[in-house]
Amino acid sequence: MTMTMTMPVSYAGTDLQAQVRGRIGVLTLNRPGALNALTLAMVRDLCAWLLHWQHDDAVVAVVLRGSTLEGRPRAFCAGGDVRFMRQAALQGDPRLEDFFNEEYTLDHLVHTYGKPCIALMDGVCMGGGMGLSQGAALRVVTEHSRVAMPETTIGLFPDVGGGWFLSRCPGHLGEYLALTGQVLTAASAIAAGLADVILPSYRLPALLEALTDQPIENGSQAVAVVRACAVVPPEAALEVQSDFIDRHFSAPTLQAIADSLAQEATPLAAETLATLRKRSPLMMAVTLEQVRRARHMSLADDLRMERGLMRQAFHLRPPVQSEVVEGIRALAVDKDNAPRWNPARIEDVTPGQVAAFFESPWPAARHPLRDL
Repeated sequence: MTMTMTMPVSYAGTDLQAQVRGRIGVLTLNRPGALNALTLAMVRDLCAWLLHWQHDDAVVAVVLRGSTLEGRPRAFCAGGDVRFMRQAALQGDPRLEDFFNEEYTLDHLVHTYGKPCIALMDGVCMGGGMGLSQGAALRVVTEHSRVAMPETTIGLFPDVGGGWFLSRCPGHLGEYLALTGQVLTAASAIAAGLADVILPSYRLPALLEALTDQPIENGSQAVAVVRACAVVPPEAALEVQSDFIDRHFSAPTLQAIADSLAQEATPLAAETLATLRKRSPLMMAVTLEQVRRARHMSLADDLRMERGLMRQAFHLRPPVQSEVVEGIRALAVDKDNAPRWNPARIEDVTPGQVAAFFESPWPAARHPLRDL
């Protein structure tokens, strides 16, 4: 890497562009055909550039954004490369372990970064995209933003710090979002505490020009420039459902949540219960426990817990029997949308099955994230 740059730099074999414009470092995820889903190479380059700029006095703030391909949906980042994850698990590829170790380290770096990061969450921002954006000093959404942690859809749990930031949503909204994978619009994301300001998407290029063409003396000034461009968010539909969410998703167990929904004779309750019935019962129970434990944890401790959960998700059972391997098969590979969950019903999940996920695969002194 060179110490100063004035033009975008692309790296062979990776899908990230990095440049310094004015006093702003700009990192552009550049896999638009895959909705900018993260690869191990992208994670490594993101981390390397952030560490490089952290000690470069010429850079006062960093912008994180995604590229767009004509004819494809807009995306900041749709998550991690799940097809790679499944194949790596089945083949015993050690890069799977590297991916999660390094992705979680990257997410922690964004949360603790010494200069403001500004995340432009235009379009799809889910999973790994949320992990990357939630630690930013300013999280910008647009009318195209679709914000979610949909991991239970593929038999997983909301990782990348999801337990930490979802558990800090108002009331029991975190449990609701974690279990259902509900997609939020821009205004709802702000109401949930998962975004800060709204800008019309067409203004983003001009915003970047404003950041890079005028004198910017420090990171606070860069953040102020972005805030000055924000518009008033519309009323969020999610706020109307807060009583419904708290009434049902405050129940002590997954079974109790399902029973509570079943007792309410409304279309919303029936629709929500039907959504839960499609998810992996086991991984929903793990997710509920994860979010409630994380509510009382630091970010670093939550990431260490989630790293253990991820190891168990892929390896507690033989990979071919893993809920996430099966979920990715059904929804992303074969696309038959008919995952064979084990156990198949919420009623059949046992406390012991859930507890096994929270037994760390490593002693504390050997945990791969022990230095966070």
